[in-house]
Amino acid sequence: MSALALALISEGHVVKGSDRSHDQGHSPDKFKALADAGVVIYPQDGSGIDASVSTLVVSSAIEESIPDVKAARALNIPIQKRAELLAEIFNSRRGIAVGGTSGKSTVTGMLGHILNQAGLDATVINGATMMNAVAQGAQGLGNAVIGKSGIIVIEADESDGSIALYQPAISVLTNITLDHKPVDQIRPLFIDFLKKAKEGAVVNLDDPEASCLTAENPQRTVTFSHSNKAATLFADNIVYGADEVRFRVSEGQGVGSVNVILPVPGRHNVENALTAMGAARMAGVPLADCALALSSFKGVKRRLEFVGRAHDISVIDDFAHNPDKIAASLSALRQTPGRLIVIFQPHGFGPMKMMRREIVESFVRGMAANDVLLMPDIYYAGGTAQKDISSADLINDVTSGGRMARHLPTRDLIRDFIRAEARKDDRIVVMGARDDTLTDFCHAILADIKAAPCP
Repeated sequence: MSALALALISEGHVVKGSDRSHDQGHSPDKFKALADAGVVIYPQDGSGIDASVSTLVVSSAIEESIPDVKAARALNIPIQKRAELLAEIFNSRRGIAVGGTSGKSTVTGMLGHILNQAGLDATVINGATMMNAVAQGAQGLGNAVIGKSGIIVIEADESDGSIALYQPAISVLTNITLDHKPVDQIRPLFIDFLKKAKEGAVVNLDDPEASCLTAENPQRTVTFSHSNKAATLFADNIVYGADEVRFRVSEGQGVGSVNVILPVPGRHNVENALTAMGAARMAGVPLADCALALSSFKGVKRRLEFVGRAHDISVIDDFAHNPDKIAASLSALRQTPGRLIVIFQPHGFGPMKMMRREIVESFVRGMAANDVLLMPDIYYAGGTAQKDISSADLINDVTSGGRMARHLPTRDLIRDFIRAEARKDDRIVVMGARDDTLTDFCHAILADIKAAPCP
């Protein structure tokens, strides 16, 4: 929502809005950044809705009972979904849409960085803060870059079906795995997404589900892999480091190869980089320019983001919330030594019930014998969900799988545990999605560590 607001401001529109987190006093820096960029923020009590408002734009999380919605209905103000408005902007330009169940935000950030380093002056609308945009002084939260060309890159969400609204020039598919919905329900969305791309599609050959869809686009398909040499882009000579990956990318049909130094860790980021390079190549960026741009990529916020270190104990903030993301993050973290204390905040009773077995398997397989998993109660944002699963159920499954895990219902209890148990060389990782206060929680944990006597 905030990235879309910034895009509208850049076009001369007056933008005002509300957020329940603002009313609760959470994340004040975020709302100050939006206000500084020109967004007028009102309480979510209907007071911001008057005759001057031409359209009320709502996220998919907004219910009919919200006072702003009621006020707009009373004044006959049109109400539009966020994705509908974004689709209007996107479909009027040469659009590159990044879809898939994991990696979208990072690939969108990488691709936007490559295109703009290559001088294409693209607009980028992302679901996460892009650290390169922050470093370059972007207004707001760094989740939008406003370019002057007709090229636009967006993160296209499948969870609410809105991916069907976009008419891409280039469709990019990272992977198809279990997340908000069963794979059988989202597969048709991705097939349609690939088919309608006007210039072509970019598809991951290393993902079993995605690789079955390489023939769906009638124009052209660029594939990528680090296990299948038949791919258009193939990565090998991969060397993993604590905070970077080095690898070689070869382009099919003897076009050539380049060496890449990527300053973010993990095998999943090799895939993300290949995805972004594939899309950039389709957009006309030379392979060498792609590699050069990636060497200065700073990452996106809350993707294994280093928060700080005190008494030789590190705190890391991470967006992982589905089985694939959890497995990828743990794999990257296991490449360097040190015990992990993982705090996972489950989000939503329905998703946890659907993904229970796969999430448990990700932790059991990804954790070492001395690692510890801590889990607060399932995050509940309201609504009519059936509360027929609990964090205690997940924890019992993990301990049955042979890993150390504890259900600590509140964040205060988790902080008490860390104050008592954290020791030198531990890495404390906070995982979870759709809750900006998790970053605040990371900083609170770091402050506790700093305040503790030196072990």
